[in-house]
Amino acid sequence: MAKNLVIVESPAKAKTIEKILGKDFEVKSCFGHIRDLEKDDMGIDIPNNFKPKYKIPEDKEKIVKELKKLAKETDEVWLATDEDREGEAISWHLCEVLGLDPDVTKRIVFHEITKPAIEKAVLNPRLLNMDLVHAQQARRILDRIVGFELSPVLWRKMSMRNSLSAGRVQSVAVRLIVEREREINTFNSVSTFKVEAFFTAKDIAGKNITFKAEGPTRFKTAEDAEKFLQQCVGAAYSVKDIQVKPGKKSPAAPFTTSTLQQEASRKLGYSVSKTMLLAQKLYESGNITYMRTDSVNLSDTALGEIQKAITTNYGERYHQHRKFKNKNESAQEAHEAIRPSYMENSTVDDSDTKKLYELIWKRTIASQMSDAELEKTTAKIDISTNKEELTASGEVLKFDGFLKVYMEGKDDEDVSDEEDADDGSLPPLQVKQALPLKEMKATERFSRPAPRYTEASLVKKLEELGIGRPSTYAPTITTVQKRGYVEKREKEGIKRDFRILTLKDDKIEKVTDTENTGAEKNKLFPTDLGMIVTDFLNQYFNSVMDYGFTARIEGEFDEIAHGKKIWNNMLNEFYTPFHKDVENTLENAERVKGERPLGTDEATGKPIVARMGRYGPMIQIGKVEDEEKPRFAKLKATQSIETITLDEAMELFKLPRNLGKFENEDVTVNIGRFGPYAAHDKKFYSLKKEMDPYTIELDEVAPLIAEKRTAKDERTIKIFEKEKIQILKGPYGPYIKQGLRNFKIPKEKIDTAADLTVEEAKAIIEDVKANPPKKKAPPRKKKAE
Repeated sequence: MAKNLVIVESPAKAKTIEKILGKDFEVKSCFGHIRDLEKDDMGIDIPNNFKPKYKIPEDKEKIVKELKKLAKETDEVWLATDEDREGEAISWHLCEVLGLDPDVTKRIVFHEITKPAIEKAVLNPRLLNMDLVHAQQARRILDRIVGFELSPVLWRKMSMRNSLSAGRVQSVAVRLIVEREREINTFNSVSTFKVEAFFTAKDIAGKNITFKAEGPTRFKTAEDAEKFLQQCVGAAYSVKDIQVKPGKKSPAAPFTTSTLQQEASRKLGYSVSKTMLLAQKLYESGNITYMRTDSVNLSDTALGEIQKAITTNYGERYHQHRKFKNKNESAQEAHEAIRPSYMENSTVDDSDTKKLYELIWKRTIASQMSDAELEKTTAKIDISTNKEELTASGEVLKFDGFLKVYMEGKDDEDVSDEEDADDGSLPPLQVKQALPLKEMKATERFSRPAPRYTEASLVKKLEELGIGRPSTYAPTITTVQKRGYVEKREKEGIKRDFRILTLKDDKIEKVTDTENTGAEKNKLFPTDLGMIVTDFLNQYFNSVMDYGFTARIEGEFDEIAHGKKIWNNMLNEFYTPFHKDVENTLENAERVKGERPLGTDEATGKPIVARMGRYGPMIQIGKVEDEEKPRFAKLKATQSIETITLDEAMELFKLPRNLGKFENEDVTVNIGRFGPYAAHDKKFYSLKKEMDPYTIELDEVAPLIAEKRTAKDERTIKIFEKEKIQILKGPYGPYIKQGLRNFKIPKEKIDTAADLTVEEAKAIIEDVKANPPKKKAPPRKKKAE
C-alpha cells in the first residue's frame, strides 16, 4: 500500500496524476459526488435551520466502501478534487463519509495537470475552505427547495400532464427564449431602399476595377428612391473629399467557460454540452488548464511560454504583452483563463479533441499578439445634379498582427445587416477625379427581428444578466431541452419578393426579384408547454422569474463563498416569501387549461380551440361533455398554439387522407403519437422526414411501403402470431420481441434461433424477466445545479 492516498473526481484525471506523483502515491477517483440530498421530505430539515439530510446513492456505495478501506490503510489522505465550489464540497463530503478530520486533512488544488503544478500543490497543501462548501450547499439546497415546492404547484394547477417541473435558473432561461419568440412573432418588418452606386477607376497597375459607394440615406418608399435616382439622371460624378485614417483591431481575451462555449458553437458547430465534455477530456489528460472559469488572467509562466511561441513562430514584431481585466470581479474561479498547459504544443493527437484544442491554442496565442494595423479610406463623391453625396469606404490591412492566427467569430445579433458587413478595398483616388458611373441601384431591404437564441448566444445572455456560473451553463441548457420546454431545431426560409430600381445609361429600370428569408439552423424554440409554464410562473412567482432577482441570488452565493454572508440566513431570507407565494398559489390560483379559442366550426357550430393535450399541442372541435365525441388533430412541429390561425387549424382535419389503392388495399396517411405514418393492409409505416402527409401522393408512398416491408421481411426470422412473439434479426444478432419489449437470446442458442419453439421462446422471456440484466451505472454528473 502506498504511503499516500490522493482522491480526485475522475478516473482519467487519476491516471494522469498518478504518473506524475510516482510510487509513494496511490491516486483514486470518487467519480464525482458521493452524497446527495435525500428524496424524502426534500432532504432538508427547514425548521432546523435548513439542515441538509444527505444519503450515499446505491451506485456509489461500492466506491465509498473501497475508499474507506484504502483511507484506513494509508498514512495520509490528500483531497485533490476540482478547485471550484463544487470540488470543495466533494472534498468535504469525502471527509464526512471517510471519517477524515477536516481540520488536519490536506487539501490540494491546481489549475492544470502538469508536473510543476502538481508538485507545487503537494508542497503547498491547505485545509478545506468551508465558505466555498457553504456556498455550494446553499445553491444545492435553494435549488432543491424551488424544484420540490414549485413542481407540485404545476401538477395541481396545470391540466397538461403530471411530469411538469421547474427550476430556479432553468425557468429563467426558458423565459428568455419565450420572450424572444414573442418578440419575433409580433415583429412587423419594414422595408427601406438602400442606394448603391458602382464606379470604375484604375488601380495601381492601371487596370480598371469596380468599387461601390453608398447613398446618403435609406429611403422609406420606392417613390422616394426613384425620385433620388431621377435626380441623378445625366449627372457627372467626381471625388469631393478623401480622408485616410489609421485604425487598429485588437485581439479578444483568452477563453473563459462561456466564451469558449460561444466560439466553439460559432466556429465548430458544437453544442454547449459537447464543448464541455471535450474540454474536460483535454483537462484530465493534462492538455489544458481548468475548463470552468470566469477569469481572463494568464500566469507569468504562461505569458513567458506564449511570448516564446510567438517570437519563434512569427517574429518579435508580432508579440505584444497584454493584461486583460475580468468583467466579473467576484469571479468564482478567479485563477486563470482556459489555455494550453504547454504552449509549444499547437495541436494534440486525439481526433475527438483536436479541433477544440487548436481553437484554444490559437485564441491564447492571439491574445498576446500585436494589434492588426489598418488604413481606412473614406471618399465623398459629388453628384452634379443633386445636393446629396455618395460615400465610398475601404480598408487596407497594413500589418496583420494577431489576425495571422485568429479572428473572433460573430453571432447573428452582432450583424444588423449583412450588406453593411463588407468593407471592400478602394483604388487610389484623387480629389476632383471624375468617376464614370456603371450603374446605380436602389434595392429594397427589410428590417429583421432579433434572432432566436443558439445555445451559445443564450449562454452569452445569461452571463450578461449575471445568471448562473461557469458550472451551470451546460446543465441548464440540457435540462430545459430534456423537460420539453425548449427544442433545438431548424426553420425553413420562405420566399419573399423585393424590388430593385436600377439607373443605367440614364434610364431607370424596375424589376422584382425573389429571395429566401428567415431560414435558421440549430436555434432554440420554446415549445407550447414551455410558453404556458413560463406564463404561469411569471404570474404567480414573479420574483423567482425576475432576471435581477436571480442575478442577486448569484451575488449572495458569491458573498457566502467570500465569508461575507451566513448561508442559512440567506436561505431563510429567500424561503419565507417564496413559501408564502407557494401556499397562496395552491389556494387561490385557477387551474390552467392552456387553451386558445380559434372560432366556430361552420359545419357543426361547435367551438374550435387550440390546446395542450397529453401528447402535445392539438386542435379540438367540440367539447368533452357533448353527446358526440370531440374531434382532435395534432399540430405540426412548426406550428404553435399562440400563432396558429383558424384556417391553418381546419387544414389539420384533412387527415387521415386516403391516397388510393396499392395491391388492392387502401393506403391512408395520418399523424400519430410518433409522427406521420402510412397505413396499408393493417400495417403501419413511418413516413420519411421530408414527406408531408398533407400533400404526399400514392406514387411517393407505395415505394416506401414496398421498401420497408422488404426490410421487415428480411429481419423477421420467425413469428408466433397467437402469442404475439417474434424472433427478429437485429444489428447485434437475433433477439425475441413480445409486444414492445425486446429479450436477449442466450449465446448458446443464437446460432439456432430459427429453430426455437414457442415454448423455448416463452422460457427465455420468463428467464429474462426473472433475472433482468444489470443496468450500467450512468456517467457521473459533473457540476450540475
